[in-house]
Order: sequence, then C-alpha cells, then structure tokens
Amino acid sequence: MKRSWLLFSQAVTVMVAAYFVVATLQPDWLRGYTTRSSAGVALVEAPALPAGTTAPGSFSAAARKAAPAVVSINTSKAVRHPRSNDPWFQFFFGDQGPQEQTGLGSGVIISPDGYILTNNHVVEGADDIEVTLTDSRQAKASVIGTDPETDLAILKIALDKLPVIVLGNSDQLAVGDQVLAIGNPFGVGQTVTSGIVSALGRSQLGINTFENFIQTDAAINPGNSGGALVDVNGNLLGINTAIYSRSGGSMGIGFAIPVSTAKLVLDSIVKEGHVTRGWIGVEPNELSPELAETFGVKPGAGVIVTGVLQAGPAAQAGMRPGDVILQVQGKAVRTVSELLTTVAGLTPGTAADFQLRRGDGEVTIQVTPTARPNQVQRGQRR
Repeated sequence: MKRSWLLFSQAVTVMVAAYFVVATLQPDWLRGYTTRSSAGVALVEAPALPAGTTAPGSFSAAARKAAPAVVSINTSKAVRHPRSNDPWFQFFFGDQGPQEQTGLGSGVIISPDGYILTNNHVVEGADDIEVTLTDSRQAKASVIGTDPETDLAILKIALDKLPVIVLGNSDQLAVGDQVLAIGNPFGVGQTVTSGIVSALGRSQLGINTFENFIQTDAAINPGNSGGALVDVNGNLLGINTAIYSRSGGSMGIGFAIPVSTAKLVLDSIVKEGHVTRGWIGVEPNELSPELAETFGVKPGAGVIVTGVLQAGPAAQAGMRPGDVILQVQGKAVRTVSELLTTVAGLTPGTAADFQLRRGDGEVTIQVTPTARPNQVQRGQRR
C-alpha cells in the first residue's frame, strides 16, 4: 500500500513539474497550436472541435433546426393615385395608371401540408404573395384566412418535402428564458438574433384588439414581422409582430404573439374559414379605488362592470353594473385584457360560469355568450 502511494505521489509531482516547465518556457503550447502562415508568421490557432460538437453556449443547433421552416414573404399590390380620376389632375399630369407597391415580411411553415403562419399586416390587401424558402425554392401563396384582431394570417403553398417547425409551449415561458428571433429584416436575408424573454402578457399597447404579447430584447426589425421566436431547442414560441421604436429600427423592445394563440386562430380559420369568439355585452374597467368607492364595492382583485348592454347575454343572465367579475369558468381574471381574452375563448351558445362579487357577498351566474361582433382595433405595427 505504501509503495503504491509512493509511486502515485512521484507521478503527480513529475506531472506538476512538467506543467510548470511548459507554462514557463512554451506557454503557447497550452493556449493552442502554433502554426506558420504562408509568409512564415508564427500564429497560435485554437484546436479544432471534435466532429459533431458545437462550442459551449452556442445556439447553432436551435438555429439549424428552426431556420429552414422560416420563409421570406414578398407581396405586391396595384395602387392608384387618390386623385387619378380628377379631370384637372389628368389634365396636368396625364392618366396615371396603377403603381405597384411592394412589401416584405417573414412567415413560418407549421405543417407538411403547406400552411404558413404570418402577420395579417404583412399580406393585407396584397394582390400577389410570393414565398421564398431557405433552399431558394419559390412558390405563390394563397390566403386561407386572416384574423385582424390578433394580426395573424394563414397562407398555403403547394410544394413537397417542406421543412416544418416544431411547436413549443408558450404557456411555460418564464421571464429570463433565452430565445432566438428568425426572419428577414430589411430584406438582407435570413437572420438569427438572440435575447431573453423580457416580459409576458403585455397588453394595452394599442396594436391589436386581443393582446397577450411575449416581450423580448432579441433584435426585431422591419421585415421580421411574421417570423419565428423560438427557444434554445428550436421550438416555436411565438410569431414576431411588432416593435417599439423611435427610429424605425430595433431598440430592444419587440413583441411576439404566443404560439398558443396562433394555434387557436389556425384551427378556427382552417375549420370554419374565420375566427369565432364569445361575447357577453358588458363594459369592463380595472377596479381602481375610485371606481370601488363610486360603486360601493371593496377594492381588490377582479374587473368591475361599469355598463351592461340591454338585452345582451350578460344582462339576460342577471349581471349588472357594479358587479366585480372574479372568475370565468374557474379561471381568475385580474385585468380587462384577461377578461376580454377569456370571454373571447368561450364557445358561443354554451353557458359559462361567472363568479362575481356583489356587495359584501359572492354569487355565481351562468352567462350564455353569443358570437362577438366584428370589431377591429388597429395601431402602428412593424
């Protein structure tokens, strides 16, 4: 035993001594491989990585997995001058024919059948839509349906052997998670940028009617609209749709529509040709201390009803101004945006439980929503 220990100690001593000798006399040996250029200049090169491996911290695997399914979308439409029919305009400037207006965006192939998710504002009003894949294949796309209230559109192309992105779970996202944004900014070609999830559930931005954005600092620029926001495994988390910018370029505040929302829109459009949402006919507001005092209710969680449409679904169920909506179908609602989204997800014609705080007590009523009227709120988009 003592002999073995002695041999081990001597071996370690020799190795440590050899290390210090090399570190003192030939430190380059420890930093990499010394080579000489064609001009005879001594250079130190890092050792090559083993085949099939990537550098620590690299997102190349996620990019390779997701990027082929992200496409570039080019649109065009004929636009006439607003005064082209004015006789005086024609006298001075002649007959101005329609001018071609082009647009640029991105999209994500989500099905081997050729379905593509993108933003509605990318293809809105377009006469011609052309999709370009990363393998340089091109195809004309047809619009299957659009949903301006979430700014989503579904396209379809007729090509075989399509790369398809893997859908992730946006409901499991957390602030601080690393993400990649993939698209075609400014038409320079497919670009991958990285960042983190800066915030979740962003709303009241005035961009869409239904807002539940993922906020990220991954660089998103004009042309990225409709592109993919993916996790470090290359799975789709959202559709990049807007930025906050004073210059027109990225300032580190970008917004993406969660893939959970996109899936609902996709299924509704493909199945019914449009998106049907629930509606109950109330005017909700955040429960501020001032409104709580006005209606004589206790401040706290929930959304206060300040108006009820006569003969609407909520009125018929007995809801009245001053009621505070606490839950819908067992799901807590804390903001007007959450209530709007939750009610929109209800099936028209099917009764749903609404838990209310009325005065000092709580009541539960059943409201049968109807189909939501077509109301579109628009804002500045990128």
